[in-house]
Amino acid sequence: MYTKLHFRDYNPKQIVLFPQRLDKDIAENDSVRVVDTVIDGLKLENFKKLYKERGRSPYHPKMMLKALIYGYMNNLYSCRKIESALKRDIHFIWLAGYEQPDFNTINRFRNRVKDEINQVFTQMVLILAEKGFITLDVEYIDGTKIESKANKYTFVWRKSTEKNRAKLLEKIKVLLSQIDDAIAQENSETETVQSFTPAELMNIANELNETLSKEQAPSTNEEKQERKQRQKQIKQIEEHAAKLSEYDEKLEIMGDRNSYSKTDKDATFMRMKEDAMNNGQTKPGYNLQIGTENQFITDFGLFQTPGDPFTMIPFYRSFHDRYGKYPLTGVADSGYGSEENYHFMEEAGIEAYVKYNMFHKEQRMHYEPSPFSPQAMFYNAAEDYYVCPMGQHLTRTGTVKGKTESGYVTESARYKAARCEGCPLRGSCFKAKGERTIEVNHTLNEYRRKARERLTSEEGIRHRGRRCIEPEAVFGQMKYDMAYKRFRHFGMDKVKMDFAFFGIAFNLKKMCSKMAKSAKNKENRSKIAVFSFQVRLRTVRAKYFGEIRKKSCLKYIETSDIKKKRGCIKRLF
Repeated sequence: MYTKLHFRDYNPKQIVLFPQRLDKDIAENDSVRVVDTVIDGLKLENFKKLYKERGRSPYHPKMMLKALIYGYMNNLYSCRKIESALKRDIHFIWLAGYEQPDFNTINRFRNRVKDEINQVFTQMVLILAEKGFITLDVEYIDGTKIESKANKYTFVWRKSTEKNRAKLLEKIKVLLSQIDDAIAQENSETETVQSFTPAELMNIANELNETLSKEQAPSTNEEKQERKQRQKQIKQIEEHAAKLSEYDEKLEIMGDRNSYSKTDKDATFMRMKEDAMNNGQTKPGYNLQIGTENQFITDFGLFQTPGDPFTMIPFYRSFHDRYGKYPLTGVADSGYGSEENYHFMEEAGIEAYVKYNMFHKEQRMHYEPSPFSPQAMFYNAAEDYYVCPMGQHLTRTGTVKGKTESGYVTESARYKAARCEGCPLRGSCFKAKGERTIEVNHTLNEYRRKARERLTSEEGIRHRGRRCIEPEAVFGQMKYDMAYKRFRHFGMDKVKMDFAFFGIAFNLKKMCSKMAKSAKNKENRSKIAVFSFQVRLRTVRAKYFGEIRKKSCLKYIETSDIKKKRGCIKRLF
């Protein structure tokens, strides 16, 4: 006998398709609720000045901020993808209150708040400190290079620009000497190429044109050929002036850098771990520096120089501008271990756990410096002289001053031996002519000694172990988990804006993860406690009923029934 088959009602065209509360299908511990709560608590008074009082009412900045940040949390960095999610994803629909701005509106809002979003990032970090996730007392610093949106083959190099500019000046000198004998005589008095400006060349071209226009029309073929030649030379001067202006503009854009990209003039060509052709070529990009604590991004900075040593001081100043103080402890790798950085950290009251270039080599068990190096020589601090392996004194002869790219002045003491002629170790000691001369930076050696003591202490070992899982882990999550490997904007200001959005999203995502993990640990601890209680209860019950069973068995053993005796014996043994 068959029963009638019934299906559930299916009517996608019903009037009330969705529930009255759209968040009914959103979990209570979902990260979208954390985003909604945190951004509602931010102070966004500065956003009001970005809007006009007249005209059509704009979308609420909190709604736009929530949609953008939640999009970044879910690896949606394109405004078109966020627009699509606002129409299709229930989390975005609930978060935006069913508002549906298009991708142009989202992009305009992102560019409009490029200055204010940095303050939002600071507020987010302060909230993390208030909730106890971070302390802002320690900062682990490291850097990585992020590729720019610029084309890989739009490079402009300083060396080639300067070389071509010098050749052009030589051409201009020769051309002017052909035009006017007086100019040729003036240039011949100087050994170097005379420097011209584009404006001066254009003035010369204008004067020659005026002179040529005042002359009478040529009558003979020779005069006509001469006039054509002069017109051609004037045209060449104008072309050279335009080219010289182009070279000057390139050098001005370049500033102190060695290169830049034509499509993103703020990007510098840097060597990265992965390049376009996997053969070690450079790509346009930015040097991203971040400070982390407990794997939260507490500060960030973008620089146009590929090296790390000159980024630490402006990075710490940025930290001070954000939070009104310097961190108590700074931890970084050997790329930051310069005298200038050690000096700044000491002046700012930052306890430096910063390695230097020879630190790891010095920690090896069988490491021994060369006996001829200044580090291995005996130094008499009272009388200020060194003693070489042959016992000869190297006395101080003067001081050598140097200057870094940032303008910091270093001082090195110079020591010279009295007589190295006939020394049996001369070939191993040095190969230059004359007497052995060494230069020693005592200030840097003292900073390194203090750093070595800190790094080899118990606290230093803890910080060294922690540094490997702080910024490095953040870079791994950023590039591979969240697919943030390349900037999507041109210009330093927009790139900073984009990473500020990403930093807020990253910290929120990390906070949600830690909160979920903490809740899970509490649940596991409660389950373990219940399980252990049940185990103890079972043990007590087994012990109690075991005694009763034993007594009953002994009672039946005394009986004459053989079957009962056998059963009781089995239970006992």
